[in-house]
Amino acid sequence: MVEGEREVDEPGGLAINRIHIMDCIEGMRRLPAGSVDVIVTSPPYNIGKNYNSYHDRKPRQDYLDWMGDVAAEAARVLADDGSFFLNVGGKPMDPWIPFDVVQRFRPHFLLQNVIHWIKSIAIEKEDVGDYDRITGDIAVGHYQPVNSPRYLSQCHEHIFHLTKNGDVKIDKLAIGVAYQDKSNIGRWKAAKRDLRDRGNTWFIPYPTIRSSLPHPTTFPVKLPEMCIRLHGCRPGLIVLDPFMGIGSTAVAAISLGVDYIGFEIDPAYHEIAETRIEEECRRRGEPGNAP
Repeated sequence: MVEGEREVDEPGGLAINRIHIMDCIEGMRRLPAGSVDVIVTSPPYNIGKNYNSYHDRKPRQDYLDWMGDVAAEAARVLADDGSFFLNVGGKPMDPWIPFDVVQRFRPHFLLQNVIHWIKSIAIEKEDVGDYDRITGDIAVGHYQPVNSPRYLSQCHEHIFHLTKNGDVKIDKLAIGVAYQDKSNIGRWKAAKRDLRDRGNTWFIPYPTIRSSLPHPTTFPVKLPEMCIRLHGCRPGLIVLDPFMGIGSTAVAAISLGVDYIGFEIDPAYHEIAETRIEEECRRRGEPGNAP
């Protein structure tokens, strides 16, 4: 990226630090092989969400075949040492969706980690342990209650960490957490400071006010931010989101000082994303994408 600018031309003819209004498969075909370091995305789940421009009720086989095409093109553009973080949820009546989708990625990737995005959790005090700052039961986060005698409310989604060979080194302490029991520090070689591996359960809340959710399935900025940090930030890193929506991945990339490219078919979502990008650039004191 040129210093002080938010747009750089790539050999494929598409500018980075831009969200392009086009189909993601068409867009990825215009990118050079191995040109992307990190992919973070959440495709439509095919569960009937009310998108502006996309019909979210394809026949199951057609939907999965489409996901297979996305997987093949994503594998082509991802660098050999790159990471693909695929967020897929389902619904209580159809819990197979995440697993059916990730199987379509299996011919092209190895599943290196499975991360659980926790949206809501309840912990009783007796299960917390002896911590002075926790004085009672804990119930944090938000979920959509399920009005059914058969199904539990869904309080989490999967994030599948896919790589080409299963051997990508990650920066676990970049998203690490402090030790609750400080006596662990120095007890063994790995515990050299007050920071430990967070593991594969990530509690990330999301907005609950409907007016704050102009897109029906957007994820919070913290989710792609944590994915990018886990892979490892460095100058010139390029992050791709094939289903950019209202721009959460782009905002995360800007906040971390790395480059991004994205695709989105809906002009209204694209406009919201550009507004969010301009706001994040202003917050950081950087030039935005305005011509």
